[in-house]
Amino acid sequence: MPHPTAAVTADDLDLAVRLAVATLREAPADAWDAKAGTLEWTCWETVEHLGDDLFAYAAQLGPGTPPMDGEVPFVWESRRPGGPANVIHANRDAGPAGLLQVLEACGGLLVAMVRTVPPDVRAHHVFGAADAEGFAAMGILETVVHTHDLAEGLGLPWKPPADLCARVLGRLFPDAPHDTEPWPTLLWATGRGELPGRPRLTSWRWYGSPRP
Repeated sequence: MPHPTAAVTADDLDLAVRLAVATLREAPADAWDAKAGTLEWTCWETVEHLGDDLFAYAAQLGPGTPPMDGEVPFVWESRRPGGPANVIHANRDAGPAGLLQVLEACGGLLVAMVRTVPPDVRAHHVFGAADAEGFAAMGILETVVHTHDLAEGLGLPWKPPADLCARVLGRLFPDAPHDTEPWPTLLWATGRGELPGRPRLTSWRWYGSPRP
């Protein structure tokens, strides 16, 4: 199936976050300390990391002159050796519902920034200075693949819409196969699956800079 080159939008990002939160709400309350798929993080930590990704992408676009040489200098801290280094940490006393509210709020921040930042604005990312569309695509990518990790750890079904995955592939992975289904291809492109005739990747990156 060809991967279309249609733009990634704030509505796409909003949909991805809403679908992820709706799926994760089905998790058993006592399952959040399980490992998230093949990650070394717990499911709770992985949701915090995902929220942190969405927050950080919004923050990169926030200054009047966005940084082009590094990240906005928040303090990222890990709560344990080997845990993710985040700005965002959810209050455990708020339980899973509070954790997902933190995720939803961080997604809302990035959605708002993507809607309002002019298309000619660029901001630093280690995989290429990106525009608002690029940060939207990165936010969707982080959301769908980490929800995949979480779904494995929590025992939940998860399959994001094919057209959404196709637009993210077109924006961030222009060299990915175009004759395979978008969701399995996105998992392959992020080292999480195999495609016929293509082994699982052991290293990978996306391309954040705007497409010509």
